[in-house]
Amino acid sequence: MKAIVAKDEASGTAGLTLVERPDPQAAINDVVVQVYAAGYVVTELTWPSAWKDRSGRDRAPSIPGHELAGVVTSLGYGTTGLSVGQRVFGLVDWYRDGAMAEYVAMESRNLAPLPGDVDFTVGASLPISGLTAWQGLFVHGHLTAGQSILVHGAAGAVGSMVTQLAREFGAYVIGTGRAGDRQKALDFGAHEFLDLEGETLEDAGHVDFVFDMIGGEIQKRSAALIRPGGVLVTVVGPPEAQPERGTAIDFVVEADRAQLTEIVQRVRDGRLRPNVGVVADLGDAVATIQSRERRLGKTVIRVRQ
Repeated sequence: MKAIVAKDEASGTAGLTLVERPDPQAAINDVVVQVYAAGYVVTELTWPSAWKDRSGRDRAPSIPGHELAGVVTSLGYGTTGLSVGQRVFGLVDWYRDGAMAEYVAMESRNLAPLPGDVDFTVGASLPISGLTAWQGLFVHGHLTAGQSILVHGAAGAVGSMVTQLAREFGAYVIGTGRAGDRQKALDFGAHEFLDLEGETLEDAGHVDFVFDMIGGEIQKRSAALIRPGGVLVTVVGPPEAQPERGTAIDFVVEADRAQLTEIVQRVRDGRLRPNVGVVADLGDAVATIQSRERRLGKTVIRVRQ
């Protein structure tokens, strides 16, 4: 099969090449999926799991891209809940080869059915962004109607999902980003927008919830804005700041079939709009990933037409 392979950690994106690799085989409880589209996160080649397995052993060269949509082609021993020929989407385990390839072997529990009226490109854009937003808001942050939430990076792939879900569940959303991101953040449902380069973060006032995707000084200043009993949820590692009278939580997103089903149903009925940035074919994937152009939205690699 054709696959995009990352050479080693030192090379990063510069070490990406399109190569031929053996087709993967389905282990116990696995499925093999013929990949139609794969999502890519710009930071993923900096994650330790890109280069080491769970035992700390080197697994380079590795295949990136842990979000996918495609069709099941074979089932491993003991696999239940999915069938050959079924359209699926989901999240490949961080410590396994990803989906930027014509086929991927992965745990069946990490996949959900992809309805026939949802395009593969859209399906591949949803798992990390959608699950991060869902789990941060409802599993870890316990967002409730009537709360105010400050969403950093509100025009990005994750931030736009956070904005839409928070608004659907009755929160007042203040988005942040660069000046040029304002209209896109508002289009995705933010009630207000703060330009982090030209406006003062503290102008947001006090809020009940901060969804942080930046860290550093912005995170520290955001923590000071949280009302008593509020929460700061971050996806950039252990919190560098604790709210004086609130809670700070960090988490790593996990695959969840039920949550994926909730997310894709919202896409189908128009409550949730996917944020797809650039779409490139597999042959153009290396150049697309290596580009230094700033892009809002999910990068999706179309593996199969």
